[in-house]
Amino acid sequence: MSEGRNIVLLGPPGVGKTHLAIGLGMLTAEAGHRIYFTTAIDLARRMAKAMADNRLSREINNLVRPKLLIIDEVGYLSLEAHHASLLFQAICERYERKQAVVLTSNKAFADWGQVFGGDAVMASAALDRLLHRSTVINIRGDSYRLKEKRKARAVALGEEVVASAPPATQN
Repeated sequence: MSEGRNIVLLGPPGVGKTHLAIGLGMLTAEAGHRIYFTTAIDLARRMAKAMADNRLSREINNLVRPKLLIIDEVGYLSLEAHHASLLFQAICERYERKQAVVLTSNKAFADWGQVFGGDAVMASAALDRLLHRSTVINIRGDSYRLKEKRKARAVALGEEVVASAPPATQN
């Protein structure tokens, strides 16, 4: 993490992206470093409020201070253009200062234009910075929550249950 390497966890809902991100955050905290966990939409809203209160610079500094910033759920909700530009600013500042980001998303990189308020150029620039020093992990499989629901239903019906874990692939 000293070189600002990022980790991008991609996959459908329910495959454990957030769980892995939290685990990486816990390891970082146990090593004595500060971390900050937030969702993409909450981060954008927090930065928008800071901008409205004329304290955006201070808020960006607060986002750069932790050794690790975890941004969860990028793409679950599309960002408005001004929110997207604020998220982009946070990514840029962390990139410039070589501070690591762990990011989770349910969207393929090709779909990030719509995530960034319909601005494909901004999405491309954000990806350029995120992916420059990164490890991308694509997680495939069924939602653990849905698997548990099916398993509970099968047990209730007296059916045999076979457990399997989804494979993770690393790019």
